[in-house]
Amino acid sequence: MPFRSKETLERWVDEFHAARGAGELIKVIVQDGSDGSDTGLVIVPLENATVTISMEPVEVGAAAWRVTFEPQPDTTVLNSHQLHGMAVELSVAAELFAYLEARSVGHEESAGD
Repeated sequence: MPFRSKETLERWVDEFHAARGAGELIKVIVQDGSDGSDTGLVIVPLENATVTISMEPVEVGAAAWRVTFEPQPDTTVLNSHQLHGMAVELSVAAELFAYLEARSVGHEESAGD
């Protein structure tokens, strides 16, 4: 069944970072697929907030992705400069999200590769 491995996602995130010059904190962590395959989960930590963003395909093999905002127990309180920084971080996350979806269209990778 086609999917995106952790290695593939790391390569895509590296390519995004090199092309965009942003997103140096973005990483891919191991996420075991239901069949034990090496899938990845893209993590976008925010410096200016107490939430973390994660991105993953809607389902294995799908080109569509979903983004999840993981709440933290702490409340985020920002000044105007920090809010602007958070807006920039969210803009980079949105660009990465669109990039990952675009790269996923027609991507074929088997668990045995």
